[in-house]
Amino acid sequence: MPKAKTVFFCKECGNESPKWLGRCPACGAWDSFAEEPVSPKTSAKSPVSAAMRASQGLKAAPVELSRIETHDDVRTHTGIEEFDRVLGGGIVNSSLVLVGGDPGIGKSTLLLQVCKTLVEQGLDVLYITGEESLRQIKMRADRLDSFKNELVLLAETSLDNIEEILAERKPAVAVIDSIQTMYREDISASPGSVSQVRETTGALLRIGKSLGITIFIVGHVTKEGVVAGPRVLEHMVDTVLYFEGDNSSNYRVLRSVKNRFGSTNEVGVFEMQSSGLREVRNPSEYMLQGHPVGEPGSVIAASLEGTRPILVEVQALVCKTTFNIPRRTAAGTDSNRVNLLMAVLEKRLGLQLGFCDAYINVAGGMRVAEPAIDLAIVMAILSSYKNKPLPENSLVFGEVGLTGEIRGVAQAESRVAEAVNLGYDTVILPNVNARSIKNDRIKLIGVSHVCELGKLV
Repeated sequence: MPKAKTVFFCKECGNESPKWLGRCPACGAWDSFAEEPVSPKTSAKSPVSAAMRASQGLKAAPVELSRIETHDDVRTHTGIEEFDRVLGGGIVNSSLVLVGGDPGIGKSTLLLQVCKTLVEQGLDVLYITGEESLRQIKMRADRLDSFKNELVLLAETSLDNIEEILAERKPAVAVIDSIQTMYREDISASPGSVSQVRETTGALLRIGKSLGITIFIVGHVTKEGVVAGPRVLEHMVDTVLYFEGDNSSNYRVLRSVKNRFGSTNEVGVFEMQSSGLREVRNPSEYMLQGHPVGEPGSVIAASLEGTRPILVEVQALVCKTTFNIPRRTAAGTDSNRVNLLMAVLEKRLGLQLGFCDAYINVAGGMRVAEPAIDLAIVMAILSSYKNKPLPENSLVFGEVGLTGEIRGVAQAESRVAEAVNLGYDTVILPNVNARSIKNDRIKLIGVSHVCELGKLV
């Protein structure tokens, strides 16, 4: 018997090597190569591929850009506004969308709700599951709500059979749950391996583009929070969505990290309930539920997620340390950024923070990474250190530099407008932004340096 040929694939980027390497020369990842068998290539063409070519009539030919027509109906609205917002306005026909997230976060529930709204619009939707039985899908559908129109389900893991069914039915939308369970029979590697995930995704991409089928792929994530399998998987698809959330909170955030048809800055906010996911139309009001009033160390900040301003509560607890090295903990923001801001306060204001523990938390489980939250963190630390609360109904945003200067931020007007809508009467913001905003319905306090914050706290 001839010995089976094997090659090594990088789990991160899909780079191929004839021997094992400790570090991938393409992406630089360490200990990422896995050995997998290689199936012999056959010259015979797949009957499904032949059928797709026959349905197209002629081979693809070059087309001038000016002759290509675009229409407004290339997008299909799902009826879930938060989902359409992240996609850039709706589902683009013939697109391939990857939805990733932690186990049990609600990926299947979200896509099942999307399927429900699509079948109610009269679209032919095929839900293909490789992890659950049809009875389990039916039980989840009953918990969500009764389907007014029929949704077609298929329990299958063989991609060859799935290709035949897709070529025969030609549905408008298909859902693959999940890509790690699908396999091709001509590849000897196990399902979920690098070669299987790469080949199955490539086959779905070809059949979706040729037959005009919009395909949603569910992908598991690793402990690092990225989609399991080769990184080339994210490069092959049109859109990559991550469904995030905290196990201790009911809210879920849908983020786009890649979108060929829209912005990657938009987020959708949902709330997990017993009857499924509910859209949160006003995330600011939802995040600020139950926040304390008149307590030291509590500051309301105006963050920006895409084009949507979201108000979050920044909490700080500063107390004397009992250790030789003070503890610095941050939840919901970058801990290195917190250490930097505390060093600015020690240098510019002369605070003795080196003898204090500091705990920073963005309440509600939201994670904020933009620099506009710097001023809120600084004022929360000052408020807790001095044990003095901020003025009531006040809101803060601004970026803090290393020399203590307070820099302007983008879209300051929309942040102020959100504060007005929620009933705040005072906004502490960079002086640069305060001079350019004209709003008589709220009091604007412009600051240019951290030294001026002592008058406010």
